[in-house]
Amino acid sequence: MSTVLSARGLTKRYGKRIAVDSVDFDIPAGRIVGLIGPNGSGKTTTLKAALGLVPFEGELSVLGFDPRTQRDELMKDVCFIADVAILPRWLRVKDAVDFVAGVHPRFDRAKAERYIAHTKLRPTMKVKEMSKGMIVQLHLALVMAIDARLLVLDEPTLGLDIIYRKQFYQNLLEDYFDEKKTIVITTHQVEEVEHILTDLLFIRDGKIVLSATMDEIGERYMEVMVPAEKIPAANALQPLDQRTVFGKSVMLFDANRAGVSRDQLAALGETRNPSVADLFVATMKGTYA
Repeated sequence: MSTVLSARGLTKRYGKRIAVDSVDFDIPAGRIVGLIGPNGSGKTTTLKAALGLVPFEGELSVLGFDPRTQRDELMKDVCFIADVAILPRWLRVKDAVDFVAGVHPRFDRAKAERYIAHTKLRPTMKVKEMSKGMIVQLHLALVMAIDARLLVLDEPTLGLDIIYRKQFYQNLLEDYFDEKKTIVITTHQVEEVEHILTDLLFIRDGKIVLSATMDEIGERYMEVMVPAEKIPAANALQPLDQRTVFGKSVMLFDANRAGVSRDQLAALGETRNPSVADLFVATMKGTYA
């Protein structure tokens, strides 16, 4: 399986502040990767480096290109949707379609127009008449009509209501993604993307603190609802996190760290696989303090 994005010692400094701190990671082709981290963790800076938008130190290869020196070639195979869709208020839908058709050789006008036809967008509608959800729909129509190998989404549904958010990800899966494409998503709404992710990258203070496939996450992490009489035995296994739910103690274990089997953990109480959100909160404890 080919590697779409590979970083070695990737570092980005803003003056004395280190935004990305010598990180290493690989993203294979045909994956949907969640790059998850709190505000200021370095996730957006990492994406900007991959898109050739900021200078950086270290090595970074995207689709075999160096974003610093080969950005023009790289962007023929990359699409990007940011958290804030900034378009001129006077721009009409058909103007946006005409513009992309004129500048991108791999844009399929008919595909974009088919997608737009299933929305409330009209060809003559101006940006100033659109809700934010409609602007994101326009962006998505333009992006999905480009035969790109890598799609980068930085908080793509920020500020949208739940109907638009669910529709966004459904369209992404049904109309865009296939085994030849790769999607990298940053979002704070991890519950809404958990079901589509194949891989997770957690970033904190500029460092990658977790890199695993969703299958590996399911095998490695387990939550146990521990009855009072077994709490001492459970604590001896060094849970990654502990919280109280309806008066009962729920402990999160990393089987790799604890060195115990799932059967041993199951003997402590009722078990379940943690959600990505629960795993994220446990991994980031202390960050928000």
